[in-house]
Amino acid sequence: MDKLAEIFRLQKELNERIGVRLEDLDEAEKTRWVLNYTRAMQQEMAELIDSVPWKWWARYQKFDEQNARVEVVDLFHFLVSLAQALGMTADDVYAAYLAKNKVNHARQESGYAQKDETDSRHI
Repeated sequence: MDKLAEIFRLQKELNERIGVRLEDLDEAEKTRWVLNYTRAMQQEMAELIDSVPWKWWARYQKFDEQNARVEVVDLFHFLVSLAQALGMTADDVYAAYLAKNKVNHARQESGYAQKDETDSRHI
């Protein structure tokens, strides 16, 4: 079983249960859902940050690793939904990841001394 494809299938099922259908969105709906999911991810990121003792002046804080893991999974739920809102499948994400990973390695090999957005336009 392809685990990433299964995650995409399960997320589609959950979204549809909530009443969200992400196929064949017009530009306005796509824009709406991209904003919805990125905002949700910002909130989940804040919740992840709150799992880590980031207040250097406060001694009462503890690292809540279990909650941090839950927040990572919450982020992943919204990230998969965002990909689906953009019309991406698990295979699309995998292919784009491989291509971008190659770009990132090339940037490291070159010293990444200059920003060049065109190196990712093919992805």
